[in-house]
Amino acid sequence: MSKNSSNIMALAPAAPNKRETVCIFGTGDFGRALGHKLIQSGYPVVFGSRSSHPSSLVPKDAEVLSHVEAAQKAAIIIIAIQRQHYSFLTSLADVLRGKVLVDISNNLKINQYPESNAEYLAQLVPGARVVKAFNTVSAWALQSGTLDASRQVFVCGDDAEAKKMVMDIVRALGLTPLDKGSLLAAQEIENYPLQLFPMWKFPIFLSLGLTVFFFIYCVVLNVIYPYVYEKKDFSFFIAISIPNQVCPVLALTLLGLVYLPGVLAAIIQLCRGTKYRRFPDWLDKWMLCRKQLGLVALAFACVHVLYTLVIPIRSFVRWRIGNQIISQVLSSNKTQPLDTSKAWISDSYLALGILGFFFFVLLGITSLPSVSNSVNWREFRFVQSKLGYLTLVLCTAHTLVYGGKWFLVPSSYKWYLPPIYMLSLIVPCAVLVVKFVLIFPCLDNPLTQIRQGWERNPRYSQ
Repeated sequence: MSKNSSNIMALAPAAPNKRETVCIFGTGDFGRALGHKLIQSGYPVVFGSRSSHPSSLVPKDAEVLSHVEAAQKAAIIIIAIQRQHYSFLTSLADVLRGKVLVDISNNLKINQYPESNAEYLAQLVPGARVVKAFNTVSAWALQSGTLDASRQVFVCGDDAEAKKMVMDIVRALGLTPLDKGSLLAAQEIENYPLQLFPMWKFPIFLSLGLTVFFFIYCVVLNVIYPYVYEKKDFSFFIAISIPNQVCPVLALTLLGLVYLPGVLAAIIQLCRGTKYRRFPDWLDKWMLCRKQLGLVALAFACVHVLYTLVIPIRSFVRWRIGNQIISQVLSSNKTQPLDTSKAWISDSYLALGILGFFFFVLLGITSLPSVSNSVNWREFRFVQSKLGYLTLVLCTAHTLVYGGKWFLVPSSYKWYLPPIYMLSLIVPCAVLVVKFVLIFPCLDNPLTQIRQGWERNPRYSQ
């Protein structure tokens, strides 16, 4: 009998764990959205409000009480109000003593106050255990359920047990908590939502500046120059021809700028004889945004490919080909023999471009977090370094084969200005030449030793 009873008990479903009540101070958009999400996750929710009368906006399964009554019913209190309204909490200091206060507020600008909102809250209610969390999640994302782009929640606080309680709630909501340490990190966490693509500012502004410069440069050479000297209107080049010159130049230049800081860093380490000294700030920032520079370069390369695909259907190209055929018929009425040297150059140019673009796309794919997280550091470094330099070599060779023969032709220098593709070769050729010099054993061996910790002058390690 006892055996049967034990089997029955083993098959019976376990009783669900009862979740503890969570209190929310504030019935604004975020407070209501968070309360609704908590209720869906099985948490009893009580709202603390200045008015204890039920509101149609508050989730129907939540209870609305005064601040004192609501705080007495929960160990965790989420402060969903703005910093300027925190003053009333001082009158609740006795009720809030020992409670976990979760500060979710943000500011209007970076470093708006000397201390973070969470630290200010801890000063107002010294007996409470303050934790910073949820400020990187929007009310709209909570309401709509589209949390894919903001699933990570930064958490910080001085009380380890309080942080654990809050992180358990974060996980119950289907989010991912990330422990950022003590409450001193709250300032950084509060500044995070106010930053607009911090790692993208330099690449975007640089690419915009170079785009304007190269575009004007091409307009001068391909539109203004023919109009001044030949009275020909080529203004329609602005639509396709000029962008199709600017995009590959930008792609190659930016790709060279991705690998230029690494070369400069190697030179600096060789000169200093140590790796224990900080690089200049401008070089540090440059190296941190190399991924973004590479992705912008890939975007320009993709646009170049699209522009190239539409070239055969352009009215100007069809007119020029038709004109050449008619001129050939009228002048000689016979076909020209195939020039195999030109065919080799053309096919080599296209093959190098295709291979370069293929490895370019491969570099972009491996930079995605979902891909980079699935490979180890050696594999990632091999792709981004070895294949990256191979991509730079192929793209540079693609440009050299395309216009190398025009370097010494005076007629290609309109107004003494070189063709635009020559400008695109400056940065990548400089990078490749210096990198080639650095792989010689007389320089590579000392550089490897330096990066392994060897110092020419040990005093810099202190």
